[in-house]
Amino acid sequence: MTLDLRGRLDRLALMAPSIGQCAVAAALAWLVAKDLLGHPRPFFAPIAVLLSIGVGLGARLRRVAELVVGVGLGIGVGDLLISSIGSGPWQLALVVALAMVVAVLLDSGSLIVLQAGSSAVLVATLLPPSGTGGLDRMVDALLGGVLGLAACALMPASPAAIVRRHASAVFEALAAALDGTALAVERADPELAAETLEEARGTQGMIEQFSGALETGKELATISPVRRRHRRLLLLRYENAATPVDHALRNARVLARRALVALDQGASVPDGLAPALRQLSAAVLLLRDELAAGREPAGAREAIAAVAAAQTGARTGFSADVMTAQLRSIIVDLLQATGSDREHAAASLPPLAD
Repeated sequence: MTLDLRGRLDRLALMAPSIGQCAVAAALAWLVAKDLLGHPRPFFAPIAVLLSIGVGLGARLRRVAELVVGVGLGIGVGDLLISSIGSGPWQLALVVALAMVVAVLLDSGSLIVLQAGSSAVLVATLLPPSGTGGLDRMVDALLGGVLGLAACALMPASPAAIVRRHASAVFEALAAALDGTALAVERADPELAAETLEEARGTQGMIEQFSGALETGKELATISPVRRRHRRLLLLRYENAATPVDHALRNARVLARRALVALDQGASVPDGLAPALRQLSAAVLLLRDELAAGREPAGAREAIAAVAAAQTGARTGFSADVMTAQLRSIIVDLLQATGSDREHAAASLPPLAD
């Protein structure tokens, strides 16, 4: 789907710190490898920077380890075989296959396998083995990885800001799903319910990005001496909320789908469903704001608990009962996202009628 201009600019703003880190660290890696270490063509060093930082989120430490091991494997296998059997199409195929097979046997990480194969290609074609070339390339890869991590640690890229931005997108998507379903029910509009369901179905990527952002934020807080103070902040604000909010969004999709079916068939919906969904939507946005500000989400918890207390537990038909069950599940999920345990969250709801 084509992003609008605002969406593209927002994405650029999010990626700008990583782009700056990549640019500065790549240039520095080239200078160090070429001028200080005396390597004539140290292109593995800036490449390693790009792979270790990337413009994505999460698992940077693992990427660096996979990068160095993969490059080492590719170079080692390439140097060993090409120096013995020479260069050519079948030699290239053999070298790449062997390097990737060894990488798969050692580790399932895709970066190790790809780096082993690509490094073997370079050795077999552009950079035939000579002297200490293989060792130099391995050193370049390690240098680039280390400088990439150093750039993450020392250059400004706030882990709190990374997590906050992605968390806000998830909270806003959940609030929109609740609001859209409420409006569809109020208007008895199945087309609007279908549109809301379609939008809600496209939100799983946001959850995955939020999880990656959380992983990256914790990683940055670990490796950066100037970011460690954010570790507690990140854990307390967002880590405990991530899974319950994911569950709430999944339950909101099920609720939207059942509302669509009910509206299509002219079936009844629970009394008070739309107002409850609107109140939960507002509570979700309040939860977003309280977490972003570093406050205890007491206001959101109180607002969600008020919705829970207003439930009657009445049964009025199959579709209505399914929607009631999903509404109750969302309430429990959101209370957990504010810090309540599941037992207390469930106890806030009145029992269902027999």
